[in-house]
Amino acid sequence: MSTSCFDREDETFIVLVNHEDQYSIWPHWKAVPGGWKAVDGVKGDKKTALDYVEKNWTDMRPKSLRDWMAAQEGTPAAEAAALR
Repeated sequence: MSTSCFDREDETFIVLVNHEDQYSIWPHWKAVPGGWKAVDGVKGDKKTALDYVEKNWTDMRPKSLRDWMAAQEGTPAAEAAALR
């Protein structure tokens, strides 16, 4: 039975980020999928890549949701909900 490249501890990974500020690790030799871009200067073993993601992806909400929620602050409906 073969092991996925994502499961290998000896693989070299890069870190990807998409337009929603969501992160993923990716084998360095695979083409970066559409909608994602490599984070500059981040390449190493699986632990290094995962440590970077853990330190930098601190809010799991998609960027569009964070932006929408921020826009709701200060509106009458948001103020009413905050009082509940």
